[in-house]
Amino acid sequence: MATSLTALFLNAFVAATILPAASEIALWALVAHNPAMLWPAIAVAAAGNTAGAVVNWLLGRFLSGFSDRKWYPLTPGRQQRAAAWFQRFGLWSLLFAWLPVVGDPLTVVAGILRVRFPIFLALVAVGKTGRYIIVAITASSV
Repeated sequence: MATSLTALFLNAFVAATILPAASEIALWALVAHNPAMLWPAIAVAAAGNTAGAVVNWLLGRFLSGFSDRKWYPLTPGRQQRAAAWFQRFGLWSLLFAWLPVVGDPLTVVAGILRVRFPIFLALVAVGKTGRYIIVAITASSV
């Protein structure tokens, strides 16, 4: 089971970056197959996904001066949309960092805007963990 949890962590980590991954499906499959892993799987998925968001925050915080480079993780359009979302809803928007399309850029923008790391970490972790709790409990009841 440790292998499954490691794979889940890595999948959730990658899913929080701009790379494509479906951590909800991996969590669902693990919990549906082994309901006794409900809480460990939630913890591992949330930790991996939050760690990936921290990488995004670090990219925004320390590498935003390279936004014109091809390797930079956000296109100008995605960065602009995420910044508009962030400015509209403020810090609380970080609770929605799990959302597709806008979530990952939002975490990069939080770094660019120099959101204090403890606040960033708390809000992102709460939002991502809440999403995984809903997915995993739903999977365990099927």
